[in-house]
Parts: sequence; structure tokens; C-alpha cells
Amino acid sequence: MRTPAWIGSGTPGRDLALAGASLAGGLVLYGVGFQPQFPWRPPVPEALFLAPLAVICVAVGLRRAAPRTSLALGTGAVLADTALGVSLGTALIYTQVLYDACVYGPPRLWRWLLGAAVGLSVAGAAVGALLWGWRGVAAGVPFVLAGVLPVLTGVSVRQYRDQAAAERARAEQTARLAELDRRQAVLAERARMARELHDVVANHLSAVALHATAVLSAPGLDRDRVDAALRVIRESSVQGMAEMRQLIGLLRGPAGEDPTEGPTRVRLDELDRLIERVAAAGLAVRATVTGTPRPLPVGVDLAAYRIVQESLTNALRHGAGAAELSVAYEPAEVVVTVENPIGGGGNGRLEGAGAGLIGMRERAALLDGRFSAGPRDGRWRVVAALPTGASG
Repeated sequence: MRTPAWIGSGTPGRDLALAGASLAGGLVLYGVGFQPQFPWRPPVPEALFLAPLAVICVAVGLRRAAPRTSLALGTGAVLADTALGVSLGTALIYTQVLYDACVYGPPRLWRWLLGAAVGLSVAGAAVGALLWGWRGVAAGVPFVLAGVLPVLTGVSVRQYRDQAAAERARAEQTARLAELDRRQAVLAERARMARELHDVVANHLSAVALHATAVLSAPGLDRDRVDAALRVIRESSVQGMAEMRQLIGLLRGPAGEDPTEGPTRVRLDELDRLIERVAAAGLAVRATVTGTPRPLPVGVDLAAYRIVQESLTNALRHGAGAAELSVAYEPAEVVVTVENPIGGGGNGRLEGAGAGLIGMRERAALLDGRFSAGPRDGRWRVVAALPTGASG
């Protein structure tokens, strides 16, 4: 069933439709003679009852647009109707005006109306009791029916509406927080992948570039040295490709997979191969291990390896051709330290983008570890302490 066009599709249209329906109902009651309701009646034409009826219907049409004006017009109309002898139609429509004032008016308005309705009911009952005895208490019933009940109904509907609005606001806030959490998770995952890509690409390609630069900048190399450099280039390229392939596969695969897992995952106890590669590139590394080596949590194992890898690559780029590596297995953490002399211009003078130190610091922070890097007594020192979850 389609809504008639004259009613309209918005709130003003519905209010005008209700005002029109109220006027039609009042005219029907006027036509069948439901006025006056009280025996007194001033000597005026009965058609005067139509004036308060029209005014109170206008008040219904203003119920949402101007609640206070609607209440004022409705109250004035019902007082004028009462002076004429009270018509049933105007009295019934006034209950709608009271209800609307409570639902759409400010909170102070419904509180005032509730107090006034209760006060009139009590006053009517008291006056009736004084005039006609205890049976006269029934004089307060019309005030209860026409005043208290519409006001209480409007208050209940308003409270329900406000509660529903609060629930919607909480639901929207929860949805916004969930969306923010999702975005933060996406950003965190992107940052983690960026660190992995930096470590894989920058370190392996640095080794390739350094060896290629050494071959190109030193003419007259014998075949053995050229073959050695090419083997290092090939090994770095193959391992970089393998790690890159794993990362790309994880990005394409199921969301639950972890890039720190898998057959190509690097481990701290595989540092010998890393030291061999950087030594072949021209960086002499003296490694020491203290404490008892033990299996480490996956995240700690990968972070420690990547920090050592990045530190040795930086020493190869910017150091003086030597570095010291220390891995200490403490009761509750593992501490890796890399030191190298400052100076010499590095091998090949490759410039970095500055992301290495940031990535190492972020890796340590994600594990609630400690990280420091900087010059000390003419040497560059990197220290990372990563908790292992053990308690001694």
C-alpha cells in the first residue's frame, strides 16, 4: 500500500497528516454532539467549539518543529474549550499534545508537565472531597486520565528512545574502535613486512654490490679471486631470492601464517654462514659466544639474527674492515653485541637509507627488549638485549 502523496515522506508531512486526522476526528465528534460535556454553557453559538479544535490541531502539527509553542497553543485551546463547556474531541487531542511535549520537548519540559499533572490531579481530588465528601475524590480521575497518563506515557517513550540512541552511539563507537584496531593491525603488519623486506633485500644486495664493486674497481684480478667473488654474489643472490620468495608466498597465502616460521627461517645458531659471507666480502669478524646456547622463541631468534645481520652489513659498508660479534645467553635474555672501528670509508662507499637502525630498534621494542647504537671510544657499538621468557 502506497502512502498518499499529500502526506509526504518526511517528518513534517507525518505531523501534518496527524494534525489532519485529529481535525477529522474532532469534527466527527462535534457532528454527533459530544459537546458540551459540562452542564454550564455560556450563551454563545455552539460553532465556537470549532475554534479551539482548529487551534489544538495546529498545535499537533507543530509537535516536533516547536514543542513549546505546540504546548502553549494546545493549553490555550483546551482552556478556551473548557470555558465553553468542554468538548470531547478537543480534550482527547490535548492528550496527544501533552504526550508530544514530553517526547519531543526538552527534559525540563516533561519534568514540569509531570509535576503539574500530578498537582492538578491531587488538587482536583482534594476539592472534590471538600465539596462532596469522599465520593468527590473521583473529581481527580479526569486529571489523571487526561494529564498524568499521557505525560507518563510520553516520558516512558522518551526514555526508551534516549536509551536506544545511546545504544546506537555505543555500537557506532565500538565499530569505529574496531576499525581503528584493524587499521593499526594492518599498519603493524606492513611495518613488519617492511622490516623483513629491508633485511632481505638490503643485506643480500649489499653483499652483491660490494663484491661487484670490488671486481670492477680492481683490474688484473686473477681467476681465483674473481671466482670467489662470483660465488659470494651467487650465494647471496640465491639466499636473498629464497627469503624473498618465502615472504611473497606468505603475503599471498592464508592470513594465519607467520613469516618467522617455515623451512627458510633464519636462526641465531646459523651465524657461521653469515660470518663466512661477510668475511668473503672483506669484513673480518671475531665471534664469541658466552653462556649455554639454547633454543630461543621464534620471534627472539629471528630478531637477534636480523640485528646481527644488519650490524655486520653496516660494518662492511662504513667500517674499517673488522668487527667483533658477541652473543651472550643470559638466564632471561639473549644479548648480541657488534663493534667495529669507525673510519676507512667502508668497502665500496655504499650509502644507506637510514632504515637499518630504525628497523633494529623497532625489532627490539616489539619484544620489550633494549637496544642501543652509537659511537664509543672510536668504535661503533650496537647492543640488543632481547627477553627470552625464561626465569633463570
